[in-house]
Amino acid sequence: MSPPTSPPGAPSRETQAPRGGTTPAARAVSIREVGLRDGLQSIATTLPTELKLAWLRDAHAAGLREIEVGSFVPARLLPQLADTAELVAFAQTLPGLVVSVLVPNLKGALRAIDSDADAMLLPLSASHAHSLANLRKAPDDVVREIGEIVAARDAAGSRCRIEIGISTAFGCTIQGHVEPAEVLRLLRTVLDLGVDRVGLADTVGYADPKAVGELFAQGREIAGDRLTCGHFHDTRGLGMANAFAAWQAGVRGFDASLAGIGGCPHAPGASGNVATEDLAYLFESMGEPTGLDFDALVALRGRLAGWLQGVPLHGALWRAGLPRTMRAAS
Repeated sequence: MSPPTSPPGAPSRETQAPRGGTTPAARAVSIREVGLRDGLQSIATTLPTELKLAWLRDAHAAGLREIEVGSFVPARLLPQLADTAELVAFAQTLPGLVVSVLVPNLKGALRAIDSDADAMLLPLSASHAHSLANLRKAPDDVVREIGEIVAARDAAGSRCRIEIGISTAFGCTIQGHVEPAEVLRLLRTVLDLGVDRVGLADTVGYADPKAVGELFAQGREIAGDRLTCGHFHDTRGLGMANAFAAWQAGVRGFDASLAGIGGCPHAPGASGNVATEDLAYLFESMGEPTGLDFDALVALRGRLAGWLQGVPLHGALWRAGLPRTMRAAS
């Protein structure tokens, strides 16, 4: 399939100037939009490809510079994400955008390499029970496959970044308690395999700010700046507080989903990811630039509400708007 083209009259990927917010170099915090993958995979409705392309285009225009556009999984398992290759091809036409995909195994990783995606995210559960339920493999079996993926990437001469998301790092709805020592063991192991980056995820919304601060601080002692991402769900209303705790521990990269859609199928009733627009407001209100355009984000959220009628949306900024003090300072 040939890559979709940019909108008529749009500048090329090489020449189009960044729009919305600050320039990437001025960003103190980087937010990766994961709604097109983590959000849509949790929703029974399959969003038409043309609307996903509009979402991508508008998210980029709002200043987002890394977007997880989908996942290379069998279409029979997640038909919502069957058009991932087409989305990757289109996203590559948007200037300055890091195009990332989630891959569950070596086969998916090879597809990501073939697609020339900029980054692949591989989930690794710190909960043995969650790993079996989610990937049908024990954590150490997943680790062995990660080693194969690193070797395949290197053998192909690919520059695709490999990032490991350690899920259920703060607890599991199936297993319950997850030992921090196990999280740190897995973190150290995958770094030794040669992965580029690691993140910690509160997959089921069990984390609290104290636990987040402590685990990220311990993780950064091992990984340094290679521990780059916090992934938080707002299941019990602590998502923003947990993101702030990770920021205090030195993390500057975060996953978020427009309107807070998404969540884990093994966490019934979960409200989903922290909302992109709310997370951006948290950091911008503290004087930490994200490069995002709030008006554009809220407008896109409104369009998403029309596309996903009947799907619960979350977040606060769209109701209250920006305070006048922030508008005066911008």
